[in-house]
Amino acid sequence: MSAQLKLRDKVYEVPSGMTVRDALLRLGIEPESVLPTRQGELITDDERVLEGEVIRLVAVISGGAALELP
Repeated sequence: MSAQLKLRDKVYEVPSGMTVRDALLRLGIEPESVLPTRQGELITDDERVLEGEVIRLVAVISGGAALELP
């Protein structure tokens, strides 16, 4: 049985029962690059995905200009 992970416009099928982290690694997605959510609530990557569930992944954005101090 399976669950879905959604990142932007891509939908990935993963076996239910595995952790979010294991599912991400299996898909080649770096766990530190996304924030997983379940029904709009942030969850940790050690949560298990449940049968028929949809986990939405929010891409982490970092960067910006370097701050120069006087």
